[in-house]
Amino acid sequence: MKANLQRFTLRPHETGATLQEFLAAQLRLSKGKAKALLDQRVVFVNGRRVWMARHELRGGDEVEVQASAGGATPGAAAAAVPPVDVLFEDADYLVVNKPAGWPATGPASLESELRTRRQLPALAAVHRLDRDTSGCLLFAKNARALAAAIALFGRRAVTKVYHAIAAGRLPDDVREINAPVDGQPALTRVARLDANPRASHLKLNIETGRTHQIRKHLLAVRHPVLGDKTYGGRFQPPGLQQELPRQMLHAAVLAFTQPITGAPVRCQAPLPGDFRACLRSLRLR
Repeated sequence: MKANLQRFTLRPHETGATLQEFLAAQLRLSKGKAKALLDQRVVFVNGRRVWMARHELRGGDEVEVQASAGGATPGAAAAAVPPVDVLFEDADYLVVNKPAGWPATGPASLESELRTRRQLPALAAVHRLDRDTSGCLLFAKNARALAAAIALFGRRAVTKVYHAIAAGRLPDDVREINAPVDGQPALTRVARLDANPRASHLKLNIETGRTHQIRKHLLAVRHPVLGDKTYGGRFQPPGLQQELPRQMLHAAVLAFTQPITGAPVRCQAPLPGDFRACLRSLRLR
């Protein structure tokens, strides 16, 4: 079904209302259902997609809610895949900036969506990003390119740099985490960009690519990724876990030598809006 938007403009006396409260009042929903809409990433404030339930509104703000054209309740349908930014493309490969909230592979995935959009039935993801991780994702357009890229990853010839917001102040002397993941060797190099008692903004380079490696490694040092509902545990700042739409993890850089042409490739995905909003709310750079 074609999607449309319901629009609401805040009146001056509504200044200070949270986005969750405003949605519940305007759409006659419970606060829980209003929060579910935010989690589905179908709510926009002044044209910007917003997930934070406690986002404070001001008079004149325009709030938009994506809804189905058939008149269904706004939260009834899952959000459509938003436009996907292409970071690199040649005859063999495609690198995109994956939106959070979409699986990389499988049914109803970014892979299947791009196959349809690009009319490339052989398109296949070379590696994986978690559903709620955003950023650089490499696809191969044909079987030869896929095999060559998988070999690159196997030789650890691909540079992968992530940004994460972790719970608490990670000690400045934690420069690497070298601990097995699921019984396999795993190494994560860590640079602390900013920190305060509530959280730390980190840049991470993974030497290996184990499943959930960064999330498990940060949990191992008792500073898990904020918003991580699986590995977040008891170390999350009080009251913040419920406000975050996803784990604050972003694949910022992907660099490699194109294995067929020999050309250097370096892709960079800017920090997404929800990540930057979380940094601002925590007063981090």
